[in-house]
This record gives sequence, structure tokens and C-alpha cells, in this order.
Amino acid sequence: MKNDIILSGVGGQGILSIAAVIGLAAVENNLYLKQSEVHGMSQRGGDVQSHFRLSDNPVSSDLIPYGQADLIISVEPMESLRYLPWLSKHGWLVTNSNPFINISDYPPVDEILSEIRKIKNNIIIDADTIAKEIGSARSGNIVVLGAASPFIEMPFASLENAVRKLFERKGEEIVEVNLKALKAGRNFTGK
Repeated sequence: MKNDIILSGVGGQGILSIAAVIGLAAVENNLYLKQSEVHGMSQRGGDVQSHFRLSDNPVSSDLIPYGQADLIISVEPMESLRYLPWLSKHGWLVTNSNPFINISDYPPVDEILSEIRKIKNNIIIDADTIAKEIGSARSGNIVVLGAASPFIEMPFASLENAVRKLFERKGEEIVEVNLKALKAGRNFTGK
């Protein structure tokens, strides 16, 4: 088993939380993992990306070669396009449809979504609206993770357990809303 994942978005969107959930789930499943440095996390609105490599065998490098990523998980649509050179021919791109407009010349959203739709295996999800509907506008990142979960090679229950562990210190209400977010994303994908 090998699962190479690119995480992308902008600072403040919860990329580190997505990485933490996947990492905790990987540990529960006795998988090897390597994660590259996350860039831009010190600047809210700055570009954030991470290479995340999972395997049942030792992983030598934390960087995913061009054309080898099995999955891009993005909480910002334009950022998902930035990492297309890493996506394999059979890989999946899962992204939030809502932009984080942090530059004055941000391209029209329909043009960005049109480019994403050209990717053979894509899922575009309105994670922000789904998160608001379940009662937590801040859990859009976990909705996106749920939508990507069928393409992460480990049991969904492990991701649920990881959400519990990650958010338990914030209280049961936060745990429950994030579990709802994860399930809502998974239901959207329908797998």
C-alpha cells in the first residue's frame, strides 16, 4: 500500500488539521508516514502546501515526485491548480469550490472551476456551505477531508477516531461537529 497526498490551501484554512487527522489515523493503522515542511503557515492568507506520504513499507523521501501523487486535497480551488504537476494520471483532485480571494488579480472563479473540471478524476465540493449547514462554518476543511476520504487507503473509522483525538481537548461539541463535517463530505462523494 502506498498513498501519496498533496495538501493545499492558504494559511488559516486548516491544512495542518487535515494533516494531523491523516497522521493520527496512519499511526492507528501502523503505517509509515513522512510529511514535508508546510510552507506559508506563518502567514494567514499565504500559500500552504504539504506532501504527505503513507505506506505499509518504510518511506525514504518526504517529497512526492512529479506525476506521482494519488490525491490532491485542497481547501482552495486556485491552490489546487498550482499542484497539478504532481498529480498522477489516475490520481484524484478534491477541492473546495469557494475561493479565498487574497490577491487583487484573483482569476474568475468559474474559470478556475472549469480548469479543475478538465481533470479526469475531480470532486468539487461547496464545503463552506455544507459546514454552515451542519453548524460550524469553521469545519469546511474537515468536510473536504471527508470528500477525499474514499481515496485515502485506510478505514474511514480510523479517520473518525483521529478527529476524536485531535479535537477532544476542545470539548465534545467540537468533536461532534467535526465528525458530522467528515461524514457530510464522505456522503457528498457517495463512495
